[in-house]
Amino acid sequence: MKLYRISSIYLLLTASIVCAQTVPEKQQGKLDTNKFRQMYDLMATPNMYRTASGAPGPEYYQQQADYKMDIVLDDKLARLSGVQTITYHNNAKESLEYLWLQLDQNSSNKNSVTKKKGSSYMDDAISVNGFSKKYLEQPADRGFNIMSVTDEKGKALSYTINETMMRINLVEPLKHGSKMVFTIKWWFNINNYMVEGGRSGYEHFEKDGNNLYVLAQFFPRMAVYNDVEGWQNMQFWGSGEFALTFGNYDVNVTVPADHIMNATGVLQNKEQVFTAEQLKRLALAEKSFDNPVIIVTQEEAEKAEKGFSNQTKTWRWKAENVRDFGISTSRKFIYDAMAVKLGNRTVMAESLYPKEGNPLWEQYSTRAVAHTLKSYSSYTFDYPYPKAVSVNAEDQGMEYPMICWNFGRPGPDGKTPDQTKYGMISVIIHEVGHNYFPMIVNSDERQWTWMDEGLNTFLQYLAERTFEKNYPSRRGPARLIVPYMKGDQRGLEPIMTNSESIIQFGNNAYGKPATALNILRETVMGPELFDYAFKTYANRWKFKHPTPEDFFRTMEDASAVDLDWFWRGWFYSTDYNDIGIKEVKQFTVTDKLPEGTKVEQPSRRRRFNLTGPMVYATELEGADRTKSANVKEIKPLKEYLEANFTKKEIEALNNPNYFYQVTFDKPGGLVMPLLVDLILADGTVEKHRFPAQVWQMNDAQVTRTFATSKQIIKIIVDADLETADIDVTNNTWPKEQTPSKFD
Repeated sequence: MKLYRISSIYLLLTASIVCAQTVPEKQQGKLDTNKFRQMYDLMATPNMYRTASGAPGPEYYQQQADYKMDIVLDDKLARLSGVQTITYHNNAKESLEYLWLQLDQNSSNKNSVTKKKGSSYMDDAISVNGFSKKYLEQPADRGFNIMSVTDEKGKALSYTINETMMRINLVEPLKHGSKMVFTIKWWFNINNYMVEGGRSGYEHFEKDGNNLYVLAQFFPRMAVYNDVEGWQNMQFWGSGEFALTFGNYDVNVTVPADHIMNATGVLQNKEQVFTAEQLKRLALAEKSFDNPVIIVTQEEAEKAEKGFSNQTKTWRWKAENVRDFGISTSRKFIYDAMAVKLGNRTVMAESLYPKEGNPLWEQYSTRAVAHTLKSYSSYTFDYPYPKAVSVNAEDQGMEYPMICWNFGRPGPDGKTPDQTKYGMISVIIHEVGHNYFPMIVNSDERQWTWMDEGLNTFLQYLAERTFEKNYPSRRGPARLIVPYMKGDQRGLEPIMTNSESIIQFGNNAYGKPATALNILRETVMGPELFDYAFKTYANRWKFKHPTPEDFFRTMEDASAVDLDWFWRGWFYSTDYNDIGIKEVKQFTVTDKLPEGTKVEQPSRRRRFNLTGPMVYATELEGADRTKSANVKEIKPLKEYLEANFTKKEIEALNNPNYFYQVTFDKPGGLVMPLLVDLILADGTVEKHRFPAQVWQMNDAQVTRTFATSKQIIKIIVDADLETADIDVTNNTWPKEQTPSKFD
């Protein structure tokens, strides 16, 4: 027998232990202390640059780097050369003794230290071609050739190259509010990325002898100087991508006359590079909001493929407030575009692709670009640039302001498996989405890959859900990250790990943060609170340089939801989620009070709202509260209710007849909300959702009591797989037998 106290009413309940499930030993997490403590030990102290609210402070600043460039492509030699003039504005309060630039092409230099990172092993088997390239042939001549560095007056400047970084040694410090103008002349041999790898280069088509160029990291780029890192001059080792400064670009690109090109920015001389008929089609595309218009046709592209013109054309581009510049050019390109309405502005969605991409690309690419702009803008801000371009480059998936390259082509028979189709659409959504993170919300990719890849993968999942019903998303839903999170801890790192130290890059930097944000939105905060806070972060930090703390603090500041426990578990540890049902006790009501039963001191602050024809209770307002209960003092609950409630009020009261005391335990180290489904005898389902704070006083287990009008036949924890629970075998009562692999 157990005695339960409810206000001045005492219920006598008979308990029987219905189920006690054995559970594995509790996971020993890396952070073994209070999971709900505030993150003062992990986050940088707020200051006048970055406030405690997560917003830019009154002293926040950022530098600016403007570029004027003349670029020439030698298609026969696959060589790019350029002359660029940089105007660097120092907006920091302190003076700068030198300037740092990034020379990312140097990572592919045959003597680069990046090739010596990590272990190398003998292959069990290797192709003859692969063996020759690996052990017999001389490495290709790659990397920047810096011809000169001069100041505004043409005088040579001292500089030092350290692998992928170049330091300009200033004659005198560059003071606050001052600017430095200097010119760099350079060239390099472009890599065949299909053979050598790389984020850019060219793809060669053996059948027609043409190259398709996707050119990026092709010029010396200013490194970021800010209040967090000083100069972000960490070497480019290959995984951690880029940290770049906003600026304005004026770029002239000279290519063979039969090439079709697109690039970052607005084309300034379209009348000189397109035919009259193509200009008419372009004008139609600018007014077509429902379907793409083909501007350069497949017939025109196939004709150009055979020409190999010895003449050249110069395409002139201007871009404002961008952090980088990308170019794609080839005589193989088909070009289509359509208009997208975002707020009070019209933005162009565009695609370039060779005939090998059709019919897949003509059908889906530009439509996917347009959908992405609409979806991402709804969660962040209206896309501020004039266009977004998707380029078909096999085996690629890279992003730059206003332009990106994406894989995916039909088979030789023109047919496309679903895996290829959805892979192509997903990579287009993802790479176009990178315009928001990090091209506009400009985080430090060299340091924190997840800040752009994770946030972008999360928004990609939201965009996929509205692109097509039952879209086969690869990342986002909680259940898809379970195999990673239940893996060997030796192969896992916290999300808050530098880009170069991540072992499972895709899971850690893309999948896990995307899943965490999806859980945060759907399960922890709810869409309304999450969406407002996320949009606040995006708008606070668009065209600025946020840090992880700025994101974490803004999400709390704009929602009034304490999330320190969530960031600590999901982002700073490798803990996993595992919540199970340890024990269930079922209670039945009785009208018998055993002799000698002590009645507990009542609490006047608790309210009573329980009825039941077989429940007997007692009122002890004026009674001696130290003596044993006397059966004569017990009267039917019905009498109590009739004396204290109106008939209408009684009808509105609950009417539970069954009581279940359920103990949940947590073998996993992650703190997560407790989601409980009660399946009643008539098949109805009661859903109970407890916040993560249910574990605040006891991280190992928690007990909750459920009162129901009908008998419970089944209890399930996380029935909808919302929380990435790695072991669902302990999630059900009565315990279900999981078939073995042998079965």
